[in-house]
Amino acid sequence: MIISALLTTVGLNLLFTVLLFALYSILRKQPGNLSIYVPRLLASDGGTQTRAQFNIDNILPSVGWVRAAWQPSEEDLLASSGLDGVVFMRIFVFCLRVFSVAGIIGILVLVPVNYLGDQLSNIDFSDLPNKSVDLFSISNVDDGSNRLWFHFSAAYIITAFVCYLLYNEYKYLSAKRLAHFMASKPMPHHFTILVRGIPVRGGASISNTVERFFMDYYPSTYLSHVVVRQTSKLRHLINDAENAYRRLTHLKSIPRTTQNGVSSASNGRFLGLFRKKDPVITYTKKLEELEENVRLHQSEVNMAGEEIPAAFVCFKSRFGAASCINMPQSDNPTEWVTEPAPEPCDVYWPFFSTSFLQRWISKFIVFVASFFLIIIFLLVAAFIQGLTYLEQLEIWLPFLKNILKIAVVSQVITGYLPSLLLHLLSSQIPPLMKLFSTMQGYIATSEIEKSACGKMLWFTIWSVFFANVLTGSVTSQLQIILDPKDIPAMLAVVVPGQASFFIAYVVTSWTSVSSELTQTMAFLSHLFSCPCSRKESNGKINLPSISYHSEIPRILLFGLLGLTYFILAPIILPFILVYFGIGYIIYRNQLLFVYTPKYDTGGRFWPIVHNTTIFSLVLMHIIVIGIFGLKKLPLASSLILPLPILTLLFNEYCNKRFLPIFRAYSAEALIKKDREGENNPETTDFYEKLVTAYRDPALMPLRRSFTANGRHSPLLS
Repeated sequence: MIISALLTTVGLNLLFTVLLFALYSILRKQPGNLSIYVPRLLASDGGTQTRAQFNIDNILPSVGWVRAAWQPSEEDLLASSGLDGVVFMRIFVFCLRVFSVAGIIGILVLVPVNYLGDQLSNIDFSDLPNKSVDLFSISNVDDGSNRLWFHFSAAYIITAFVCYLLYNEYKYLSAKRLAHFMASKPMPHHFTILVRGIPVRGGASISNTVERFFMDYYPSTYLSHVVVRQTSKLRHLINDAENAYRRLTHLKSIPRTTQNGVSSASNGRFLGLFRKKDPVITYTKKLEELEENVRLHQSEVNMAGEEIPAAFVCFKSRFGAASCINMPQSDNPTEWVTEPAPEPCDVYWPFFSTSFLQRWISKFIVFVASFFLIIIFLLVAAFIQGLTYLEQLEIWLPFLKNILKIAVVSQVITGYLPSLLLHLLSSQIPPLMKLFSTMQGYIATSEIEKSACGKMLWFTIWSVFFANVLTGSVTSQLQIILDPKDIPAMLAVVVPGQASFFIAYVVTSWTSVSSELTQTMAFLSHLFSCPCSRKESNGKINLPSISYHSEIPRILLFGLLGLTYFILAPIILPFILVYFGIGYIIYRNQLLFVYTPKYDTGGRFWPIVHNTTIFSLVLMHIIVIGIFGLKKLPLASSLILPLPILTLLFNEYCNKRFLPIFRAYSAEALIKKDREGENNPETTDFYEKLVTAYRDPALMPLRRSFTANGRHSPLLS
C-alpha cells in the first residue's frame, strides 16, 4: 500500500514540476510587466521593454532558458554573483558527483542484494503498511548473512570517495578565493578595521581619542577614521519621511480631471458645501515637516554627545589593517577591541545603537526562544508523522473514517500530505532564525545570515531528521537517548523505518525547488505593490537577492539523507539525484538572471558545507555500526569502528590546511597586493573615497522632497 502511495506522490510532484517549468518558460518570454521573473536581464537593458505584437511562440513552453542557464562558464557566474554564488553552485556539483557514484553502487548492487533477502518474508504487511519499502532496504537481509559484507564494503568506498571530493573542493575553492582576492580592485573593507571599547579619559571626545591613539602607534599606516554615532531616532524619522514620500508619489501618479485648466482635486467640495482637503497638499506639508525634523536631528547627531565608543579606522595598506587586527591593542583586553570591517554596503548600522547589556539580554532571549521553538516544532512533527498511519488518523479524526477508505485519498494523505505540511512549516523558520541572529548584535548582514545559516542547519537536522525519526517510530522509547552506548542500536532500528517518509519528503522538494523559478510570493507582492511603486521607483527595478541562510541548510539536509540512507535504503538515491539535478539548473538560472548579491563573504559558507558533510558521514558510520550489531555480524561492526575516527582525523587535517585561508588572507598575499598598488595612479582617488566610505547612511543627504516645478530638491542642505 505504501508503495502505491509513494507512486502517487511521485506522480503528483512530477506533474507539478513539469507545469512550473513550462509556466516559467512562457512567462520569461512575455513583454510588459513580468519583470519580476528576469529583473537582471531587464536591468541590463535599462529596465524597459517594448510591447511586441502577438506571437504564438510566446505562449508555447520551451527549454531555451535551460540552455541559457547551462552555457555560461564559472567565470561568468563569478562576475554575476560573486564568490558566494560560485560556492553555492559548487555544493550542487559536489552532491551530484557524490550521489551519482552512490546511486550506481546503491541501485546496481545494494538494492538487488536487499531484495533477494528473505528476512521480512513472514511479516504481515497489512499490519505495517509503512514498512513495505523495507523489501528494498537492509532490513530484508538475513541476520548473519555474508551478503552484509557488500554493505560493509560500500560504507568504506563511499566514505573514501566523499573525503576525496571534499579535499579537492576545499583545495579548489581555497585557490579560487586567493585568486579572486589577487584579481580584485582595492576594496574599502580590505583597508579598514572596526574598533570597539574605545576608552575616553580626560574629557576628550572619542574622535580625538582614536586619532591620537593611532597616530601614536600606527603613524606610518594610519589614514583616517569615522566615529559611529547614535542614529536610532534619526532612522525612525527617515523611515517616516520615506513613507510619506512614497504616498505622495503615488498620489501624484493618479490621473486627475481638470475643469478650465484647474484641478478638480484642489477645488472639490463635499456635497457642494465643504471644501475637501487635497491629499497631495497634506502629504507635501507632512513631508516638509519631517524633512525639517531630520535636518535638526542630523545636526544634533553630529555633535560629540551622540558618539558611540566605536569607530571605523582606515589604513594606507591592507597589511597595516590586518596587522592591527591580529594583535591586542591594549593591556586591558576589553579596550581597543579590533575586528575586520565588513563592506560598507554590508554594515548593519542598528547594531551600534544597542548597549552591551541589551546585547547580553538579547542573546539570552534568543537561547530561550530557540529552545521553545524546537519544542513546539517537535510536537508539530509528531502530529505530522501521525498522518502517515491510517489507524492513528482514524482514532484522531473518526468522522473521516469513511473518506479514508477511498484508495486515492488515503494514498495522498499518508504519502503526500505529511511531507507537504513539513515543507510549508519549515519554510517559516528561516525568517525567525535571521531575526534571532539580528538580535545577537552582529555588525554585518553577511554575519547575520551566516549565523542564521548555522542555526537553521542544526534546527533542520534536529527538527526535520531526528524529530521525524524518533516521533515516527519510538515515541515511547526516547529515554534510550540518555544512554549513549545504545544510540547506534536505537538509530539502526528507527532510521530505516522512516525511509518511505523521507522519500516522499525528497520528492515533494522537486515542486518546492521548482517554485523558485516562478517566484510565486514575489510575483504576488509585485502585482499588489505595482500601482504604488511604478512611479516612485523612476523606472528602477528592485533586484532581489538569494537567501543563503535558508537555501544552504535545505540542500545539506538532502545530502545528509542521501548519505544516511545509502546503506540502509538506497532506493532513495535516484530521487535525491533528481532533486540536485533540478536544483543545479534552476539556481544557475536564478543566480545569473534573477538574483543580485547583497554582499560577498569570499566563499566563507564552504566550511559550513564541509563540516556538515563530515557530520553526515559520521552519523552514517554510527548507524551502520548499530545495523551490523542488530544483524548479528559483530566482526563488521568492529571493522567499521576505525572509519569515523579516520573521517574525523581527515576533517582535522582539512581544518588545519584550508580553514585559515577562509578566515583571513596571508601576509604574503596582502603585501603582494599592496606592492601592486603602490604605482597605481588610481590609489589617491581611492584613499579620498575611503575616508567617507563608512559614513552612516542616516547622516547622508537624501533627496525626497518635491519642488514647485516637480524636480527633487535635497532633503538636507
